[in-house]
Amino acid sequence: MLSGRQVTRFRKSLLAWFAEFRRDLPWRRTKDPYRIWLSEIMLQQTRVAAVIPYYERFLAHFPDVTALAEAPEEEVLRLWAGLGYYSRARNLQKAARKIVAEYDSRFPDSESRALELSGIGQYTAAAILSIAYGKKLAVLDGNVARVLTRIGGIRGDLRAHGRWQKLQGLADGFLAPQAPGEWNEAMMELGATICAPRSPQCLVCPVAEFCEARRLGLTESIPEKRKKRDGIDVTLAALVMVDNRELTLLLPPPRPSNTPAHGHDVAGLLARMWHFPTIEVRQDAKSELQSFSRKSLFLEGSLVSRLLPLSKVRHTVTYRSITMESFRLDLWKLPRIAGAKKLPLDEVSSVAVSGLTRKVARAALAGPCRSRPKQSAGTSLLAF
Repeated sequence: MLSGRQVTRFRKSLLAWFAEFRRDLPWRRTKDPYRIWLSEIMLQQTRVAAVIPYYERFLAHFPDVTALAEAPEEEVLRLWAGLGYYSRARNLQKAARKIVAEYDSRFPDSESRALELSGIGQYTAAAILSIAYGKKLAVLDGNVARVLTRIGGIRGDLRAHGRWQKLQGLADGFLAPQAPGEWNEAMMELGATICAPRSPQCLVCPVAEFCEARRLGLTESIPEKRKKRDGIDVTLAALVMVDNRELTLLLPPPRPSNTPAHGHDVAGLLARMWHFPTIEVRQDAKSELQSFSRKSLFLEGSLVSRLLPLSKVRHTVTYRSITMESFRLDLWKLPRIAGAKKLPLDEVSSVAVSGLTRKVARAALAGPCRSRPKQSAGTSLLAF
C-alpha cells in the first residue's frame, strides 16, 4: 500500500503520537505476561472502562498464574460475574493450570506453545508475546483491520475468503521490528480512539496523510459494515423462593448440554452458574412455572398458587434478547433440593451468578411483598 519510505514515516509518526497521547491503562504499566494476558482476555468484546475495575479486583485475588490455577472455579467465576462471556474465565483458568503444570508457571514465549493454550488465538498470542517478550508478531483485530483498510482504501467484506489473511500480511509489513509491542499497542490505540468505526477524527489523526479512504472521502464506508445476525427473542421465567429468614435458594451450575431440539439452552443463557429455578416460557409464564414447581421441585399446589409477580427483567446474550418474568414465593421453610445453596437474598452475588441472575435478585428485593403465611399445625408449609 505504501512505499518503503512512506512506511518508515508512517511508523515514526504513529509511534511519536502514541508516546505522547497513549491512555494510562493499568496493564500498560507492566511487562508481566500474566497481567498482559489477563487484560487481553478481559478486553475481548468488552469496553476498556468496564474492564479496569474487574482487572484490578481479579489481580487482588489472583496476583499470579499459580494463584489462578489453584483457585476454585466458582471463585474465579464469581469475580468474573458481570463481564459476560464466561467461557473466557473458564478457558483462562484451564490455560493457567496447563502453564503451571507444563511451563513452570511462566507463560510460554513461543507462538506455537501459546496457541495450544485454551482461549488463545492468533491475535491474543501476538499481543501477549510482542508486548511481554518483544516478539516480532503483528496483531490483527477489528481496530487494526479498520486502520489498515482505510489506509489502503480496501473495500469489501473483511471476512470474505482470504481477506483476513491478506490483512495479516499487511499488518506484518507495517510492524516496527525494533518495537513490536509498542507498535501493536499504538495501532490498536489509533483504531480505538481516533480511527473509530463511526465519525473518525481524521483532523487529529497522526497518519492522515497516508490514508487513501480519507483522500477518496470513503472513511464512513470503509471498512464495509458486517451484516448482523438476526436477533432472537427468548422469554424465561424464574422462581425466587424466600423463607421467613429472608434466605433464598439457588440451584447449582448445570453441566454442559446440547441445545434442545425445540427451544433454547436455558443453562447456557444463565452462563452455567448458580441460578434461581428457571424455565423457558412457551405461552404463559406463571402457569408453566407453577407446573414446573410441582413436578420438578415437588412443591404442593397450595403453595405455587401464591406466586407473586415481580418486575420484568431484560437482558441480552449475544444475539438473544431475553425477557425474564420472575416470581417470588414466600415460604416458612425452603425445600430440600440436592446440591442447592441457601443464602440471604441480598447476598446472591457472593457466589458465582450471571448478570441475569443478579437482575432477578434485585427485582425480588424491590418487588411486591406480602404478609408471611401463618404457621399452623398440619399445614403443608411444614412438609419440607
